[in-house]
Amino acid sequence: MTTSLADKLAPYGIDYVDAMDRFGDNAKLYERLALKYLDDSHLVGLQAAIEAHDFSDGYSEAHALKGVAGNLSFKDLFRTAALVSDALYAGESDAAIDYLPQVEEAHKLVIQGLEAWQNGEL
Repeated sequence: MTTSLADKLAPYGIDYVDAMDRFGDNAKLYERLALKYLDDSHLVGLQAAIEAHDFSDGYSEAHALKGVAGNLSFKDLFRTAALVSDALYAGESDAAIDYLPQVEEAHKLVIQGLEAWQNGEL
């Protein structure tokens, strides 16, 4: 029995079935756009903004990261980025700082999954 790509990507927080719904079953388009995430800089921007206590910029970066993750069906990254974005929007910077490690972990998993996919390991 062969494991589907959806099953292989799921442990990385990537919902391929949802992505295919979102992308009208255009697997090539989804792969191209998902792999572009490997060069996305929103997490780095979020980390820098949080470190600088620039919570307005942090909100912008978290909100953008949430949008990218949602559009690409990176479910865990979307959920955790939403926690940070919502906390910063509400002026709860301490909560946002507390949630940041969850975002970093979800991002790391997505990157691992995308790199494995890109390298033909899935």
